[in-house]
Amino acid sequence: MDRRDFLKTATTAVSVAATEQLLAPILHAEGKTPEVDGMLYRTLGRTGERISAIGLGGYHIGKSTLQEQEAIQLMRQAIDRGITFMDNCWDYNDGVSEVRMGKALADGYRNKVFLMTKIDGRTKEAAAQQIEDCLKRLQTDRVDLMQFHEVIRLEDPDRIFAEGGAMEAMVEAKKAGKVRYIGFTGHKDPYVHLRMLNEARARGVHFDAVQMPLNVMDAHFRSFEHDVLPVLTREGIGVLGMKAFGDSYILNSKTVKPIECLHYCLNLPIATQITGIDNQMVLDQALEAARTFRPMSAEEVAGLLGRTKLAAQQGKYELYKTSSHFDGTAHRPQMLG
Repeated sequence: MDRRDFLKTATTAVSVAATEQLLAPILHAEGKTPEVDGMLYRTLGRTGERISAIGLGGYHIGKSTLQEQEAIQLMRQAIDRGITFMDNCWDYNDGVSEVRMGKALADGYRNKVFLMTKIDGRTKEAAAQQIEDCLKRLQTDRVDLMQFHEVIRLEDPDRIFAEGGAMEAMVEAKKAGKVRYIGFTGHKDPYVHLRMLNEARARGVHFDAVQMPLNVMDAHFRSFEHDVLPVLTREGIGVLGMKAFGDSYILNSKTVKPIECLHYCLNLPIATQITGIDNQMVLDQALEAARTFRPMSAEEVAGLLGRTKLAAQQGKYELYKTSSHFDGTAHRPQMLG
């Protein structure tokens, strides 16, 4: 079976009307959690966990251009203003992102958030060590969601599920109470996501969450929205969106405004849209997007997609799909173990 046939049999494309139907129960559920500064709250798949519809991205808060105290202040302000979903990863800024988040979550803040981080290890040994590193840096004895990071190669599912593979370490960590839920992330090709889901299904494994790029350009090119999102929704897997701006490349296309990008993502049947926050303006912008979000009409969605269609061809503004620029584990394969 070739790639095209696989995608056709794995799922069907999502029309605007179908997306509205998928989104309806999520929008209905938003009203069940009191708003904080206009924040929306949604349910993470079958877990039943309520999380903020905007998630704070862990990479940006560890950047060298941001002082540690500034990063801590931004994270705590975000939490105080209603953001509860915290994203991070073992390899972000060589661990600095997790260290800073661990400090920010001290003084009672840890219990106010749903904490997620990721590991790169593909062997049991590498994964187990990275899990311990994450817990130590984050100053916690448990992570709410731990994900396999950068599932971007066709062989990644094989390595993760192999005897002596990373899944064994993750399952042991969950049994030990160090990890509550398990998921995976990737940004390269929906085919790889579907293969990971198929491998899990064949082994009776149900992922609690999956993270992937969702934005106004993805809808046109090698689309996670069309090929993976319906599968996750059907199987009750929590959907974590990322790359609303494709780093800054989508905004550089001059076809959409930042708040339009975020509104488009929030209009999808996702639990949260993770976005990088490294200054006050960006934090305010993310909160404003949540506060002003209203379900978009079919005409509004079509208008945005019409504006971005030409620019989205060949993935020109989605370099995470078409180049190795964003592939941390490609640049440092030793992280895989």
